Amino acid sequence: MVTARITMIRGVLLAGAVLALSGCATQQSRYEWGSYEEVVYASYLAHDDVPAEKQVELLEKDYQTARSQNKRMPPGWHAHLGYLYYQVGKGDQARQELMTEKAEFPESAVFVDRLLANVKHP
Repeated sequence: MVTARITMIRGVLLAGAVLALSGCATQQSRYEWGSYEEVVYASYLAHDDVPAEKQVELLEKDYQTARSQNKRMPPGWHAHLGYLYYQVGKGDQARQELMTEKAEFPESAVFVDRLLANVKHP
């Protein structure tokens, strides 16, 4: 009787573990990260190797991929692209990306408002 009960408990625990692990294995990101992490890394540590124009190009390509897969960009993505646009002299596009960041991630509003105050109007 006790052995049967232990066997049943082990079976339930094993089934629970399998379900939990299979749920983790099929978990997909809600965001399309693309080359975002590499671009951020390059912008801070290897900015001479990857100029802002190239970073913009990579992020714009990632955005097209995300749109085709009906995915969102991760937090900070639009703000970083706005920063890159600002670096290459595209103030209007910089403002638009910062506004998009603020709209999609309202918790970033204080930070983004501070950045927007520094982006000069044309």
